Amino acid sequence: MTITLDAKIPDGSIAEKWDNHKFSVKLVNPANKRKFEIIVVGSGLAGASAAASLAELGYNVKVFTYHDSPRRAHSIAAQGGINAAKNYRNDGDSVFRLFYDTVKGGDYRSREANVYRLAQVSVDIIDQCAAQGVPFAREYGGLLANRSFGGAQVSRTFYARGQTGQQLLLGAYQALAAQIAAGKVTLYNRSDVLDIVTKGGEACGIVTRDMLTGAVHGHTGHAVVLATGGYGNVYYLSTNAMACNVSASWRAHRKGALFANPCYTQIHPTCIPAADEFQSKLTLMSESLRNDGRIWVPRDRDETRAAAEIAEEERYYYLEEKYPAFGNLVPRDVASRNAKTVVDEGRGVGPLKNGVYLDFAAAIARDGVEAVKERYGNLFDMYERITGEDPYSVPMRIYPATHYTMGGLWVDYNLMTSVPGLYALGEANFSDHGANRLGASALMQGLADGYFVLPYTIGDYLAPKLGDTPVPTNDPVFTDAISAVDDRTRRWMDVKGTHGVEHYHRELGKIVWEYCGMARNEAGLQKALSEIPALRDEFRKNVKVLGSPDGINTMLEKVNRVDDFMEFAELKVSDALHRRESCGGHFREESQTPEGEALRDDDNFAYVAAWEWKGADAEPELHKEPLEFENVKLTQRSYK
Repeated sequence: MTITLDAKIPDGSIAEKWDNHKFSVKLVNPANKRKFEIIVVGSGLAGASAAASLAELGYNVKVFTYHDSPRRAHSIAAQGGINAAKNYRNDGDSVFRLFYDTVKGGDYRSREANVYRLAQVSVDIIDQCAAQGVPFAREYGGLLANRSFGGAQVSRTFYARGQTGQQLLLGAYQALAAQIAAGKVTLYNRSDVLDIVTKGGEACGIVTRDMLTGAVHGHTGHAVVLATGGYGNVYYLSTNAMACNVSASWRAHRKGALFANPCYTQIHPTCIPAADEFQSKLTLMSESLRNDGRIWVPRDRDETRAAAEIAEEERYYYLEEKYPAFGNLVPRDVASRNAKTVVDEGRGVGPLKNGVYLDFAAAIARDGVEAVKERYGNLFDMYERITGEDPYSVPMRIYPATHYTMGGLWVDYNLMTSVPGLYALGEANFSDHGANRLGASALMQGLADGYFVLPYTIGDYLAPKLGDTPVPTNDPVFTDAISAVDDRTRRWMDVKGTHGVEHYHRELGKIVWEYCGMARNEAGLQKALSEIPALRDEFRKNVKVLGSPDGINTMLEKVNRVDDFMEFAELKVSDALHRRESCGGHFREESQTPEGEALRDDDNFAYVAAWEWKGADAEPELHKEPLEFENVKLTQRSYK
């Protein structure tokens, strides 16, 4: 298949592109929408909002989730808030400023047109969700409240205490549930999507495994929408739910969808440090805590006293000292890299010396305990349950961890991948965040894609197909795909090795974190590219999967996902090796300023790296989408 990388960016000024595009795309009239079948994979914010919106328009929608209920989607873990350029605080915010902050925060590695559209529709998201009954925090007079997040000097983050993602997901879920009740959406829960089906180069369906019976099925549609989240669990230890995986995106990649910027992974600065090496996941503490919490470490590397006993002049408030304009609200990549630096210097705190303090003593003294409880109470409760420490009395301990992935399937302005008829929404695509996502923008992008972008753009693809029936599931493209998925799944039972799936996932995570984590260098990346294939070969020859391929078997689900991570990890490291610059949280040690900050190379790397699968034994092919900055001047980032 010959791939042409056309982003389909509309003509006109940046402020007019989206409105012009909405007028120029082909439309499907209401009666004709009922003649189309659309498959949506994933039930988080992007998937649920897209499915509900498409069904409300009249399309027939099938939703697939591996959860028992869409309410279990990992979107609930986004706690702190959602950005929108409403300027309720009258503090200088605007659509253009949100656009500017996002491009700058992403270290100038995102597509301007997509980011501006995101900022534009952000204002509508809040109205949509408030109308659904999402209980946003409010000021005394009843207006919606805002707070600050990293990478911005204005307050534009709307929130529902520390459970914003959960409340937004419930809003999207009730909209989805209404369409299920109306018969416009068919929900398939406990369904694991293991392949994408194409015919004539176009997406026409998916193959799923029923996680309760083990049966493998094909499902057909006029278009397929992937809203399956990111690939952060390639690191094994991350803030992602244990079941989060790369499989749907990776299977799409193997069917021709380009994978863009796979080396871009966000390291979140505000996670509870690991307690031991056998921990299987990490817990995120919301970035909103950085509004009132002060981050510090002891100046003395040999400090052994409790935090309360360390005098103010003996504390190193490193973010406030190094970045006075933004202080503790620098972007996530800057906060994370600096935390790593002070811990590597031997200033870490806690039993394993692997954390930094996030201290609320000043906020409590200033505003009182009740005010702090009102803003962050459930987050403080969660921290105490996990650590056994009372954060009202002692500082929290935090350290960076893998959280979100900015890379993903390459999509054009319509959110279509390089495979016609196959779309990717939310974290599953690469489009908006560049090399570093600003806090509170994940919820914004997922809902923007689902509620306001895809419902317009998908009609442009479907309109010419009016009268076409979906490819039947007895077509050879389906029967062959179903057979291949069934064979692959059952083949794992015959390996009968000596190590479990978890062992190999943990070993893969160690390699990727060590050589392709917060800091990278050429020698380490080359070493990873030799170790990952060797580990993958051993995994396929020596993994042990107990149980039966028929019925419930969580290890059988996981072995397929880890196998995809094994292949994906090699592409991720290859992408990091080729990008010989530091940008966002991706610090190439060979590319830094004299002050030790990330140093971009705009002359050679101001492009999207979109990789094409060429086969299991072949090198992937790189396609480049040049990034043009007509509205935001390329400059070295500074938060000082």
